[in-house]
Amino acid sequence: MSTSKDASPGKSGVGRRGFLRGAALAGAGLAAGGAAAPSTSAGAPSVAPLHGPHQESVLSTPRRVTAFTAFDVTAENRAELTNLLRTLTERARFLTSGGTPQPVGITGPPTDSGILGERLPSGALAVTVGVGSALFDDRYGLGAQRPRRLTTMPAFPDDDLQSDWCHGDLSLQLHADDTDTVLHALRDIARHTRGGLQVRWRLDGFSSPPRPSGTPRNLLGFKDGTANPEATDAQQMNRLVWVGRGSGEPNWAVGGSYQVVRLIRMLVEFWDRVSLSEQERMFGRARESGAPLDGNAEHDTPDYPSDPKGDVIPLDAHIRLANPRTAQTAGQRILRRAYNYDRGTDSNGNLDMGLLFCCYQQDLVRQFETVQKRLAGEPLTDYIKPFGGGYFFALPGVRDEADWYGRALLR
Repeated sequence: MSTSKDASPGKSGVGRRGFLRGAALAGAGLAAGGAAAPSTSAGAPSVAPLHGPHQESVLSTPRRVTAFTAFDVTAENRAELTNLLRTLTERARFLTSGGTPQPVGITGPPTDSGILGERLPSGALAVTVGVGSALFDDRYGLGAQRPRRLTTMPAFPDDDLQSDWCHGDLSLQLHADDTDTVLHALRDIARHTRGGLQVRWRLDGFSSPPRPSGTPRNLLGFKDGTANPEATDAQQMNRLVWVGRGSGEPNWAVGGSYQVVRLIRMLVEFWDRVSLSEQERMFGRARESGAPLDGNAEHDTPDYPSDPKGDVIPLDAHIRLANPRTAQTAGQRILRRAYNYDRGTDSNGNLDMGLLFCCYQQDLVRQFETVQKRLAGEPLTDYIKPFGGGYFFALPGVRDEADWYGRALLR
């Protein structure tokens, strides 16, 4: 949960040449001795598969822990970028399918950190990879292939953005049920891509279990994501999340999705001094059940037409602004994939915790930015402070063993 922008990989002992050599050997090493396990095994956690037309990790329910890392790409040219993405894919494939790391000679360093033991579990990790607008500058000749709606995330009126915690050329999100699984994968990928990627910022998160049931809670104590569109509904996902053909996007981008990441500090010590009734009116939901204030159960639909003046659910309540539930706003819904975070205390001794918010959509302006503008100035802004994040494009899926992240973009 820290930034890392000091060391230049090109000046370290394992620099760009080491990365290129590692990229060339990564596939050969697995083929020679890395015995990969089947993609699923009895009793293994069920996570999104690596292969498919989409990155299915976008749709899967958040796991218990995550590490979200944004990188600056330091590859010098397009060929090196290609090698980088091929290496990233090979490591993701091995880490998600499991198996035995390649053995080494007596004098060589271990090929694996060993923190998961001799054999990597199968089906314990999911991976999501995205690219930022900066990757489409002049370095790699990709300007004409930039996703049409991909820009640098702006500062919204209630933000307090810190440059060290914003943007990036590439986003990597690792999802698992155990912290050591996530950290093992992060170290493995960092090792194999050293010289091609430099960490820009990283934030770790966790998902609370349902308490006592239903949708998990955020650190303000309220259920988070109750009104999400149904991820198992392919028609909804094609309408709201996945980029499709005929959308004006480059052909290579079909099957991808726009990823928004927002790092939002919650001023919990201030929040904890607010009355429960005021908290509930700010959200528009009962804290205990998650039900809208005019309902009885979490998934009851609020009846806004019967409450035109906001006597029950205030007009500026979060749920009412975020999703007005009209025919005109139905196409503005987003798929939330949020985690909580805890960074201990700040320099003043205040608790530093909040929300690692992530969402996916087909169109940044039509969906996230439209919703964000409606939320500007809502009462909750006194208790939250967005300080970082960025816009990325979650790449189309890796279709099979021969495919790799970004192949259609770079071929």
